[in-house]
Parts: sequence; C-alpha cells; structure tokens
Amino acid sequence: MSDTHQPFPPLPDLSDEERVARARVAFEKLRTRHSCRAFTDAPVPREVIEYAIRAAGTAPSGANHQPWHFAVIGSAENKRAIREAAEAEERRFYGDDGDKPKASEEWLEALAPIGTDASKPFLETAPWLIVCFAQRTGGIEEDGQTQNYYVNESVGIACGMLIATLHEAGLATLTHTPSPMGFLRDLCGRPSNEKPLMIVVVGHAAEDAIVPEHALKKKPLEQISSWL
Repeated sequence: MSDTHQPFPPLPDLSDEERVARARVAFEKLRTRHSCRAFTDAPVPREVIEYAIRAAGTAPSGANHQPWHFAVIGSAENKRAIREAAEAEERRFYGDDGDKPKASEEWLEALAPIGTDASKPFLETAPWLIVCFAQRTGGIEEDGQTQNYYVNESVGIACGMLIATLHEAGLATLTHTPSPMGFLRDLCGRPSNEKPLMIVVVGHAAEDAIVPEHALKKKPLEQISSWL
C-alpha cells in the first residue's frame, strides 16, 4: 500500500437486523427535528458547539478541500448587530419598509402557512448563532487562491451534519437565510472569497415554541424515492 494512503477504518460488524434497527433509531431521532423560532436565553456550553462544528468538518467535500468556515457569534453586541442588519433586509423582503416587496407574491404565499415575518428576535435571544460560509477558493491550505470544487454541495452536507449533531445534543435549531446576506461577511470579518449561506440559530426551545401544522407535513417514502 502506498505511503500516502491508509487502510479504510473498520465499521461495526452488524447483522442485517442490527443495521435496520440502527437506521430506524436514527430516523426516529431525526424525525423529531423541527425548525424553532422561539428560544430561551439559557446558556449552552461552548464545547457542544465545538463538537458540532468538528462533526460538520468531517463531511465529504470536493477534492477534500473542506470549503467551509463556521463563524460562531455569542456576544450580545454582535448578535444585536446581526439581528438589526437581518431585519433590515427582511423588511425589504416582505415590503414592510413601504416599498414593493422584494419577494414575489407566489413566494410570500408559500411562506404564509409558516407564519414568518420581518421580526427575528431569535437572532438576539438564542445563545449561539453559527454563520456558515462557503469558500469559493482557498484549498485545504486556505491560501485564498486555490480553486475549490463542488462548494455548495460540500457545504450543504456539512451543514446537515452540523444540524444533526446539534439535534442529537438535545438542542433546537433554525436555519435563517436573509437575502441578501453580504452583511454577514462584513460583520463576521470574513474575506471576499467566502459566501455566507445561512445562519444556524442554536439554543433551547422556549416553552411557548410551536411548530406550524404545515411544517409537519412530510412527503412519504414513495414520493421521495424511486427504486430502479
């Protein structure tokens, strides 16, 4: 074997029944994950966030360039700045600033059952905000110049693993995507080759947190899969 390669790490030696059972347990856990828009300000240990980001960092990526960066915001001052900037964009999105909404009528109709609006208090209440950036260039050395590949796909997988790990830790999350998001690059002090993709809001769900009925509708297996 080449000196530049290592043996594939061993995986559990399970029976088919054990594999099915483990897959079922994972599904049953993840099916309880829902977006949360009402958080408490109860603290969450930084170490939880660190391990969740480590888990995200194990995601597969194009050429193993790992084209992601996670900016973690915990200070009240910085959370307030993000909320103010995000709500300014949201008011333009919904047309709450007196001008024509940036969002199409169809888009606003699609959002109506979820009940979202321009007010985003969770950005200030939750103990942690994780801003997920996609690095267009940089390579594994992050030199800022080397081309990265399959960036959105790679970062999307990493964000999924981040959220799954936070859910496993018993925390509520929300993916928030104000549009446009360029202000996040400035507020987080990130370079121009990085594109903010989402804010993952992390914390404990408030006692009055709700899940819209619309969000409970999940497509059945027969609709989201085909077997050839």
